Order: sequence, then structure tokens, then C-alpha cells
Amino acid sequence: MLHTAKPDHVGKAIVWLLLGVAGGLGLDLCAKELLQTYSLQEFVLVRSAIGVAIFLVLAPRVFGGFKMLRTTRWKWHLLRTMLAVGAMYGFFYGLAKMPLVNALTLGFTAPLMVTALSVPFLGEQVGWRRWLAVSFGFIGTVIMLRPGSGEFSFATVAILIAAFCYACQAITARYLATESMLSLAVYVVVGPLLVASILISEDDWTTPDTKGWVLMIGAAMCSVIAWVGFINGYRRSSPAILAPFEYAALIGGAIAGYLIWDEIPDRWVLLGAAIIIGSGLYVVYREVGVNRQTSPATNPAICDGET
Repeated sequence: MLHTAKPDHVGKAIVWLLLGVAGGLGLDLCAKELLQTYSLQEFVLVRSAIGVAIFLVLAPRVFGGFKMLRTTRWKWHLLRTMLAVGAMYGFFYGLAKMPLVNALTLGFTAPLMVTALSVPFLGEQVGWRRWLAVSFGFIGTVIMLRPGSGEFSFATVAILIAAFCYACQAITARYLATESMLSLAVYVVVGPLLVASILISEDDWTTPDTKGWVLMIGAAMCSVIAWVGFINGYRRSSPAILAPFEYAALIGGAIAGYLIWDEIPDRWVLLGAAIIIGSGLYVVYREVGVNRQTSPATNPAICDGET
């Protein structure tokens, strides 16, 4: 719901959102470290299996029980599951091949894609100011990648495909607004789990050591924490207030990349990131402003909290 939140609600919303940001960043850190030793297929399989198990354990006490998994809209859930496969494989493949902050920055093009896709698929009106912001955001992406400089690779394409799939998931979530949070979360994790279980081979599997299992379990737990944090944050306050705090992930990613993997973003990455961030924040500002004038009971900017 789009509303003027009370101060105590805003404070709680920010705390929840930062918890989600921390969970998402923790997932990315675990994934990047794991993918240096273990295959992408194994990571997706184990991470998804543990994630599903955690959701099912929490279902009776937190999400209203297993009955919340019931649905009659299988076609939409199947589409979202396919998109989740693309988002998960694309992002984690790119994450394994490029600096952490680069991958995170490219991932933040998803909100810009949501704005562009909302016109043909949702019939929304997007004014020239938001189109200009979207255009600048993609210019920032080009600056960051610098085609012809060697920065543009299949890994960057994979991240952008993942961002597109995630944006499509956000769009399709509008058609499933009456579905339970549990069904929205579980089915998009089951998809990658099934795909990985089919595609994995003996060559892809390396039995994790103690560190590997700790990181695998940590990745799954961080994924659940991120989902719970984001959904509870955006339920308590508007995106205009909360969106700037999401970019704390880039700061945390830059610091962690430097301390753990000696990654230092160059000036072009920083410039591109600044343009993408600025464009994304302006799109959120404009979208919330327009919806305050037209439909104060609707908040289309809220994502369904998937990670």
C-alpha cells in the first residue's frame, strides 16, 4: 500500500530493508567464494535444495502453513519459474567471472528494465522524464562496460540477461498479487533446483568440505533473510524512502571485494555506477510521485522480494 508512513513504521522499514540488503550481500559473497571451487550446477542445486527446505520448515509457523502453496495459476508460476532459472544462472555465472561490485551494479539495471517493460506488458503510462532516466541508466551501463575495451564479455551479457529475467519476474508478480508469499517464494526456487538436478553430471560434483558446507548453508540462509527483509521493509514504507538504502549493497560489495579478493573498481565503473544509481532513484521518485496523484492505494513499485 502506498501511504505516508508513520515515523516508527519508517524506522522499522529501514531496519528490515537493511536486513534484506545484508542477506543479499551475504548470499553474493558466499556464492562468489564457492564458485571458485565448485561448479555452478552444484551451487545452484545445493543452495536451492537448502533454501526450499528452510521455507518448508518455516511454513507452518511463519507463512500460514502448507495450504498457502495451493494455487490455480500454474501457468504464471511456471513462467516465473523459468525466469528464475535464467536470473539465477545468469547472475551467478557472471558473478563468478567478474568483480563483485561490477556484477551488483549491472544487476541494478533491473529496476530500469521494469519501467521500460511496464509499458508494453502492463499498459502503464511512462512520461518523458522517466524515459530519459531509463535512457541515462543504460548509457551508464555502456560507460561501465566500454564495448571494445575488453570489459564487455559473455559474463556481462549473462548478468544483463539475469537482470532482464528478474525484471520480468517483477512484472509477472503483478498478475499474481493475490497469491501467497510462500507460493511466490517457493516455486521460483524449485525451478532452478529441478533444472540443476537434471543438468548436473559427475564432473560437476565435488563433495563439499566443511568450509564448503558452511558456505552453502550460509548462502541459502542469506537468501531467505534477504527475502524476508525486503518484503517486510517494503510493506511498511514507500520505495521512495527505502530505495536509496538498497544501494548500500554496492558500498558493501566494493569494500568486501577489496578486502577479500583485492578488487578495485576503475573510474569508468564508478562513473557508470553513479549514473545507473541516479537514474534508478529518479525512476522510483517519479513513479511514486505519479501514483500518489492517481491511485494512493496502489504501490506498483514494490517487488515481491525474491532474491
